[in-house]
Parts: sequence; C-alpha cells; structure tokens
Amino acid sequence: MAGTRSRSSGLFSGLVLISVGALLLLHNYRYLDLSTFFTRWWPLLIIFWGVVKLYERTMGQRFGGSSGGITGGEILLVFGMLALMGIVVGVDVTKQHLGGLIEAPGDNYEYDLDVSPKTIPPNAQVLVRNIRGDITVRASDDNQIQVSVKKNVRAWSENDAQRIAKPVGVEITQNGDSFEVHPNGYDTSDARISVDLDVSVPKKSALIVRTEKGDVQISDFLADVSVSDQNGDVEVRGTTGEVSVEMKKGDVKIADTTGDVKISGKGGEIEVNDTTGSLNVEGDFYGPVRADKVTKGVRMVSPKTDLTVSALTGHMEASSGNLDVIDAPGNVNLRTRDTEVSVENPGAKVQIDNRNAQTSVRFSIAPKDDVTVTNSSSGISLTIPGSSNFEIQADCHNCDIDSELSGLGPVKSPAGDATVSGKYGNGKGPKITLKTSYGNISLMRSSLAIPVPPKPPAPPREPAPSVPPIPQATEQ
Repeated sequence: MAGTRSRSSGLFSGLVLISVGALLLLHNYRYLDLSTFFTRWWPLLIIFWGVVKLYERTMGQRFGGSSGGITGGEILLVFGMLALMGIVVGVDVTKQHLGGLIEAPGDNYEYDLDVSPKTIPPNAQVLVRNIRGDITVRASDDNQIQVSVKKNVRAWSENDAQRIAKPVGVEITQNGDSFEVHPNGYDTSDARISVDLDVSVPKKSALIVRTEKGDVQISDFLADVSVSDQNGDVEVRGTTGEVSVEMKKGDVKIADTTGDVKISGKGGEIEVNDTTGSLNVEGDFYGPVRADKVTKGVRMVSPKTDLTVSALTGHMEASSGNLDVIDAPGNVNLRTRDTEVSVENPGAKVQIDNRNAQTSVRFSIAPKDDVTVTNSSSGISLTIPGSSNFEIQADCHNCDIDSELSGLGPVKSPAGDATVSGKYGNGKGPKITLKTSYGNISLMRSSLAIPVPPKPPAPPREPAPSVPPIPQATEQ
C-alpha cells in the first residue's frame, strides 16, 4: 500500500510540474496568455486534478492499494504552482499597464543615423520591424527604401549615452522577394534604448509594420497595409488597399481609405472616417468606437455586442453603455446587453436584441422593411411618421404601452401585460414587432415640421431725386 501511495503521489506531482512547465513555456513564446487562461479557463485546473485523482483511485483499487485521496503535500504543490503562475501574470500585467509610464533612469540623449538607401522592385513587400520607438512610413514615387533614424538613449552621462548608442544601427535586408527594415547591434530587451524610424517606401509596395512599443503613422499607400502594435497609437491615412491593424494597447485612427479596414485585439479609442470599403472591429476596446461614412458598412464584435450595419452614410458610435447609429441606409442587426441603443433614420431592415437598457428607434421617413426589437428589463421607444403604413405587434409583460398612433390603443390584461396589435394606415407595409418585459413601450409619431412662409418681397425702392450739379466757380 505504501508503494501504491508513493506511485500515486508521484504521478500527480509529475503531471502538475509538466503541465505548469508547458503553460509557462507557451506563455513565454506568446502562444498563450496566462492572464486570459486564469480568468476564463481556471476550472480546467479543478477538472485536471479530479481526473488524476480518479485515475489514482482506479489504479489503487486494481492493485489493492490506497484510494487516491488528496494529501497535504499535493495541496501545497498545487498552491505553489498557482502562486508561481500568478507571479508571472502579475509581472506581465504590471509591464502592460505601467510600461508606458516607467522609463529607464537618467537623461535622454538623441543621435541621428544615416542609412544607405536601397533600390527595390516597385511592387515588393516591405516589412518595417522595431521593438521600441516611433515609426513613420510614407509612400514615395521612386523605387527606393530610404530610412532616417533617431537613436534615443537614457543614461546618467553623455559619455555613457555615446557608448551605449554607438553599436546601435539599422539595416535593410532582403528575404526572397521581400525586404525588411529593422534595428540591430544591441540587446532589444535593453529598456534604455529606443529607435525612431522615418521610412520612405515605394507607394505600390505592400507594407507590414510590427512593433512592441511606439506610435505608428502611415500615409498614401496604393497597396495593402498591415500593422501590429503592442503598445502605442496607430494612424493610417490616404490608402487604397486593405488596412489591417492588430492592437494590444493604444488608439487607432484611420481616414480616407478605399479598401476594407479590419481592427482586432484590445485597446482604447477607434476612429474610422471616409472609407469606401467596410469596417470590421473584433476585440475588446474600452474607448469609444466611432465610424463616419463607411460605404460598405460596419461589423463590430465585442464581448457583449454583435453589430452589423450593411451601409453607413452617417455616424456610428459605441462607447461604454451606449450605442448610436445615425443614417444607415442598409440593414441594422444588433445583439447586445446593458447598452442604451439609439438608431435614427434606418433605411432597411432593423433587428435589435437588447437586455437591461433602453432601446430607441426613430424613423424620419416611413419604414420600408420589417422592424423587430426585443428587450427585457427595460423599455422600447419607436418614433415613426404619421404617414406610414405598417402592421404592428407590440407585447409588454408586466408593463405599459403608450401609443400616439390613432387606432392602435393598448389592451391591458388582468395579469398586468399590455398588447398593441393591428394595422396602421392602409396596412400594406412592413411588419413591426416589439417585445419586452418590465419596461414600457412608447409608440410616438414624429413631429411634422411647420413650413415657414416665404418673406414677402421687399417694396421697390423709389429712385432718389436727381439733384442738379452745383456749378463750379470760375477764376476771374
């Protein structure tokens, strides 16, 4: 029995050490985020523990040994390994949130560096890679990569700064049909050193930019642009290809593009203006997400919101607890929760599923397609022109319905429910379906603008009386 107990305990301890080692290895090579693993997948640790103990119990009964109970040593081992992974997560979170605020000690010294330009084919792919430092990439009409470099070093003295900065360089290398611009000559983990890159690239080149810390600015490219920035702001302007941005911390601003735009990951604010393509946002962005004039529409997926707007001629803004869509001639399909929703001037089908927050839909012209709004624990407001024609079914559980639409009064049940059902106008139009519970429904008519009468024409002005000229005195 003692031998079985030893073998069982050794099996569990070995599996724990192997599992923790594998998780830490995957985390170091960035195939796994331990903080995400702990917050979402921590029950797997309990399942793993239970599976091992069931195996030990089965083996103990087969060989007449122990039943595989939990020992004090195993508990200490589990908590010790959890503490180790917790320390790793804590260090990473601290770096993520305070890395932009904590600088290496000493003063900052700047040094310019000249890099020999390199001629490349006009359609070659170019990768600009950096660790720390800002990156600016401009499109040019010639077929050269030109790089202007500024080395930044924090040190206690100028002599130390010169010594640290001296080996730091930037090179342009060729990898097959693509070219790469990157710094070299120093330990990239040295927080005292950052390298700012100002790069000029042929405008037809497909561009890829990767950096861990620093702002990125890109403008005027005719090909696809891809950016990966772990900590910094990204701005892209005047491009005609597709734009793809992957963030971890920072803001994104994109304007005047003709290709599709995709933004993913985590970060702060997003602002996309004047694109003839589409906008796809997928991830967890705590700042407001704004979009103006996106011809092919907006698709946004976050932990609590799934929004599709097939065309947007106006404005869309999603912030903490609010989502506004104004002037969307295409379909609007939304699923969300805990978010006040306001949709104005939709031009096609509307389908909204919300929870725990007010939902408002306002039409400035008569709706042409079906409208479906579902809510719970909050109200629904629908404003519609009096000249509209439609069929409506509005149901409210344990709440009231207020209606300004003639002929569509609510029917109240003894249980406290309210219903409005019928046709408005000639009834030959779309179907409107509203359903909520514990929140009132308001059916309102949009106010008609009172025409302002034109101003009467001004009376003709009488010509001023003519005054004969005064004769001038002549000299005698």
